[in-house]
Amino acid sequence: MRIWIAGLGAIMAASCSQPPEIADTPEPSATAIEAGLPALGTATEATKQANASLASRLDLDPGSDGEDARRGWLASIEDEAILDADGNLVWAIPQFEFLDADAPETVNPSLWRQSQLAAQHGLFQVADGIYQVRGYDLSVMSVIEGETGWIIVDPLTATETAAASLKLVNDTLGERPVTGVLYTHSHADHFGGARGVISDEDVAAGVPVLAPIGFSESAVSENLIAGNQMSRRATLMFGNTLPRSVTAHVGSGLGPGLPNGTISLILPTEEIDGRGTVRVIDGVTFEFVDAAGTEAPAEFMFYLPEKRALCTAEVATATFHNVLTPRGAKVRDALKWSRAIDYVLAEYGERSDVVFASHHWPTWGQENVAQFLQSQRDIYRYVHDQTLRNANAGATMVEAAEAVEEPAFQAGDFATRGYYGTLNHNAKAVYQHYFGWWGGVPAEYNRLPHEVTAARYVEAMGGTDAVLERGQEAFAAGDYRWAAEVFNHVVFADPENKGARDWLSATYEQLGFQAESGAWRSYYLTGAAELRRGLPNVGNPQLGNADFLKAVPSLDLFDALAARFNPAKMKREPFTVVFDFPDSGETVSLLVGDAVLVPREGSVSEPTATVTIDRFDFDRLILQEARPLGLITSGKMKISGNRGAVSAMFDALDQPDFWFNTVTP
Repeated sequence: MRIWIAGLGAIMAASCSQPPEIADTPEPSATAIEAGLPALGTATEATKQANASLASRLDLDPGSDGEDARRGWLASIEDEAILDADGNLVWAIPQFEFLDADAPETVNPSLWRQSQLAAQHGLFQVADGIYQVRGYDLSVMSVIEGETGWIIVDPLTATETAAASLKLVNDTLGERPVTGVLYTHSHADHFGGARGVISDEDVAAGVPVLAPIGFSESAVSENLIAGNQMSRRATLMFGNTLPRSVTAHVGSGLGPGLPNGTISLILPTEEIDGRGTVRVIDGVTFEFVDAAGTEAPAEFMFYLPEKRALCTAEVATATFHNVLTPRGAKVRDALKWSRAIDYVLAEYGERSDVVFASHHWPTWGQENVAQFLQSQRDIYRYVHDQTLRNANAGATMVEAAEAVEEPAFQAGDFATRGYYGTLNHNAKAVYQHYFGWWGGVPAEYNRLPHEVTAARYVEAMGGTDAVLERGQEAFAAGDYRWAAEVFNHVVFADPENKGARDWLSATYEQLGFQAESGAWRSYYLTGAAELRRGLPNVGNPQLGNADFLKAVPSLDLFDALAARFNPAKMKREPFTVVFDFPDSGETVSLLVGDAVLVPREGSVSEPTATVTIDRFDFDRLILQEARPLGLITSGKMKISGNRGAVSAMFDALDQPDFWFNTVTP
């Protein structure tokens, strides 16, 4: 009986502030070189011209954004790195120092500007009694001074970066206890470092942990069932197998990158709903604004009336966000998103002297705050309305996305530019939200798999050599989107065709060099690297830990296991297994059929087998920290009834590999 669960949140697998050791890149094929394949890491003339054209169209001087990103700096971490308890690297402090230069030809100049600003690191004062630690994680940790201690808002992704950030605060401002913790929403880069700032003993002693309504369910379930696929795609989206350099990862657009640390979770002591809900924490008044279903399934913003300060969480940051993230998630509601921002604009815009968020840097001055909120509201409203306008006129998903042009205000308001989300893919997400995954064309409704059609396309276009020649012509003309489609047909028809792989990787590289979105750049460049070198030879990542897993309700955990049930492996007649967890007081029944495994809360009469085990020990089985035989021998796991049924159930669960092919068949 082998038990392992793949995927306890995409961000866990994606977390890696330094990439694994990079394998040597094989030499390109001689025929590709003869046909004009550019050298690795070289921007073509078309890419140079595209980037130069954008630079000429935008005023890329840091301006007020640069001033805001540096404003209020107090101190920085002086060590070279943040390490874990075993001395392993979690975050290298100087990893983005190469950004202190002019934009190179291999990076979109607008993304370079954003990456420079996001890489500013240290402790910053936002307002009297409000501070932020920025630049040591993907997200930002805000710290609010209470009457007796620090109130921590969003304790980052990892316990190590959170602890190092709190130490910087205490070393600089004077040591104080943590007297409250707020999670603004249910993504792991905003709660994963919780145990770096508080402990279970602190919570038991009365330290409140506040989160938005629905947080606990969303935090443990959003990525759990689909975790392996999401986690794999997140490695491409965040570029965590790429070096940090001018030809590779320069930043995600949302922040510098993800740390390679320990994800934790302390469940909230209270979940807040409503708009205008007031709580006083350590003498500080908070007015909470529910924003569920916008950037996250569970999210709130809050206003600090005594400080005239508004926190917009991740609903409004210094970028156009993802309506549907490339790693995969439930599509978000752009209209609801826009309305939530409009609410805080109307309610708090004239009463706020500063707005700060869970990423990037604050905006100061009442007029600037109002303008920031208005532009953020308008970009989500714009992509929503223009997508629907075109769709209602008959446009398919792709046609609608192509028709949504850059609005005039986006050219001068960098906080609305597509450094993370983009107009193109967010328009497709809006379309999907209303109309589903296809564009309405009958031929597209039940399409053949690409592995099947690719060979037919290649044959219809005159064979491999002819298709490669057409792709090379498109590449030479700088028509990289078409070149990628052409070369991709050959790769999917013949994955071992080195010339096709070389040309497709070169095409992805140029698309990455031109991308304004950090997520798009990383996805393209990681795809190029995998075409050249194959999948990283680093083994399956650790996708969870006992601290996080214990916060997952048992029913949710079994739902994730049920999503791995393979009917072809079930050789028995239907049966039931009851799991009784004395330490958590939970009982879950598993109805095992010939096609599905159905978890159900509570017990059933006359089960085929009953397993009695503490949830703590069951989690150890899941994480492969204990073996069934050892637990049975020690008396920690007891099975009554048919033991063979228990083994048969677990034997029917697939054990998916993490490093499956994405850019090739």
